[in-house]
Parts: sequence; C-alpha cells; structure tokens
Amino acid sequence: MYQCSLERMTDKITTFSQFGDAGHGGITRYTLSPEDVLARNEFIKRMEAIGAIIEIDDVANVYATLAGSDANAKRIVMGSHSDSVKNGGNYDGILGVLSAMEVLEAVAEQNIPHKHPLTAMIWTNEEGSLYPPAMMVSGVVCYDYLPQDVKGKFKLEDMLQSKSVLDKQTTFGQALDASGFKGEVAKRLSPDNYQCMFEIHIEQGPILEDAGKDIGVVDCVLGMFNYRLRFYGQTVHAGTFPMPKRRDALYAASQAICYLHDEIDKLGYADLVYTTGEIECHPNVHTCVPDEVDFCIDVRHESAEVLAKVLAVVKSCADKTWVGCDCQVDKMWNRDTVYWDESLVGFVKSAAEETGVSHQMVHSGAGHDAQFVAYMMPTTMIFVQSKDGLSHCELEYSSPEQCTAGATVLLNAVLKADAQ
Repeated sequence: MYQCSLERMTDKITTFSQFGDAGHGGITRYTLSPEDVLARNEFIKRMEAIGAIIEIDDVANVYATLAGSDANAKRIVMGSHSDSVKNGGNYDGILGVLSAMEVLEAVAEQNIPHKHPLTAMIWTNEEGSLYPPAMMVSGVVCYDYLPQDVKGKFKLEDMLQSKSVLDKQTTFGQALDASGFKGEVAKRLSPDNYQCMFEIHIEQGPILEDAGKDIGVVDCVLGMFNYRLRFYGQTVHAGTFPMPKRRDALYAASQAICYLHDEIDKLGYADLVYTTGEIECHPNVHTCVPDEVDFCIDVRHESAEVLAKVLAVVKSCADKTWVGCDCQVDKMWNRDTVYWDESLVGFVKSAAEETGVSHQMVHSGAGHDAQFVAYMMPTTMIFVQSKDGLSHCELEYSSPEQCTAGATVLLNAVLKADAQ
C-alpha cells in the first residue's frame, strides 16, 4: 500500500490557512473573493510544479490532471471546495482539495503506475455564503441529471443573477467575470470524460471522535426537508391592549416550536435530527405585539418513511389555531437520501483496512457537492474526524496525522478504482 506525506499535508494546511486568515484562528474566504483567488492560484502553482495540466470551466471550477498510461481512459476526479462560511475554519471544503493535491503529489513523487488520468478539482461556491444557494455550481454542472424537484433551483441564468448578501448588488455572474477564472463550458466535469468522483471532507460531527476512529467510510447523504411555518396575528400597542384579547404571533410560534419538539420526540427515532435555526418577527418593535412570525424547521434522516411521519407532524400545525393565530405551512426544500456507489464505498473500506487506518461506516448529515455528482456518475466520500465535532467555526480542527491518514485512504481507494 502507498502512503501520503505528513510533511507535505501539514505544509498545505498551514499555507492555505493564510488565505482569508481573520487573525483569530480561522478564515473568511468567500467564493471568488481575492482570498479565494489566492488559494486557487496556490493550487495551480503546486499542481503545475508536478506536471499536472490545468483546466478551468465556465463556472470557475479548476481541474489539475496527471495523465495516465491509457490515453483513452476516462479521468478519476477528487476534490471539494475552497470557499468558506464567514469566520469558518481551516478544514471544511479545503481539506478535500488539499487531499486531492496530496494524492497527485504522491503519485508523481513515487511514480505510482496508473491507467486513468487523475484529476484534483476545486468546486466553486459550495457554501453559498456570499452568493446563495449552497452547492450552487455543482447544481449547475449536474443540472441535467438532477431530480426534477431539485434542478429548477439551479438554472445557470438564475445563478448568475444571485446577489451578494453583503452589498445586495454584485451578482455571482459579475464576480465570475471579474475573477479571472471564467473558462470554457467544454471543460466541465461530465460522464463523457470522467469515470467517477471521490470527495474527502471533515466529518463536522462527533461520531468518529466518540468512537475513537480517524476515518469515516461514508455510505450516503441523509434525506431531509425544510419547511417554513408562518403565523398570522394582529399588531397592537404593547402597553394598552388587554392580554386576553391579543393575537400574539410570536407567542403562537413559540408554542408551535414546543409542540413540534414534543410530538417529534414521541416518534422515538434516536438517529433523527431536526432544527429550528431561523426565525423572522414582524414588525420587530419592542412596543408592538408581533403580527407575523415565521420559522423554519430542518429535519434529516435516512428513511423516507421516517421523514414522512415527521412531516405529518409538521403539517398538522396548519390545522390548529394557536392563541388566536392562524398557521400556514410551506415547503421550502427537500432531498431524498443519496446513496454512494457501492463499489467505490468498498474501495474506501478496503483501503482503510489495508493501510491500518481506524475507521467505521457513517452517514453524512450535511450536503456536499458530491451528492449532486452522484446523479451523474459513480461517487463516494471519506470523512476525517473533527475534534469535538465542531465545524463552520474557527475552532474547527482535524490533526495533520488524521488528514494525512484520510489522504492515504483516498490514494489507495483511487488506485483500486483505477485498476478496475
């Protein structure tokens, strides 16, 4: 079995953490920002140094490819994204890029024979933290293969008009034109020239650490739904209107949140997760009783049957009157569970076993670019343990040893795919 370099991986982690460094441990590296351009240029410099050919597609995805012995063989691609959330960490997304780079560097240094061309890739705008939505560009690239209820969200012409959440004016299309990374549509990832895809990512949860395992062999991305519950009351003066006559939409919404927690917990699914992470209140004035309040509920589980039971509870809120307020339940987003290719999952598991890296099977609760690619070609993921399960924050951490172990598993899994 082949090994990746701890020294090289440590150097890459240290170097790339400078691009967007906010001065207190993490990064803010919005897609196509000056900081992101620095990271992309460093990727290109290092990949060209080992003889990789660089290509860029029309939505700024960057590909670095080492030729294989068979000029007609399709490529095997590895990669993830280089952008971050605001005040994010040094591992989410970029670890998949660094690991792909490390695989190519190990192949070049050790002159490892391989038939297929091997490609390291940077996906554009996975986070959607500056230009929504998340996984924007993988949605665009995989558009023709996505389920009907998903693909409408990712029309290229609509994505180019997505406006910056900061200035509310600059569009993704304008940022793309200004970035210097707008290439050719013919360079896009597609089943015509790519055999399969691997993506390494930090786990973003505590399962591996709690189990004492370094690597997760991922079998799927969990199905999920996001619904919005809207409550309608009446605004009145906070100091003059009698309590029994009020229709307080915020009070109604708070009762509904408690109801949802109680009723969903009664279903008894220990591996079910759900969150109310966003609330909007109108008029949001301290002297006014709220007349309109809405909140979202995000629910995730592998089983479509379990999700359907939870959804029935959510929808039941619309059949009730909440302290005089009406409730409307609207679907915002959903996805079915996306299962990874069984052969590729097997290659990852075998590579972990043969290299002696501690591992276990895990699900992904978060979405990733790979889940859209899975509709287009065989795809799988590898997780690296996250300290304390923290992610999307500056405390995010995976040790260089664990990151190198992940890259080693990736290298050997890719070679297994190449041999097949």
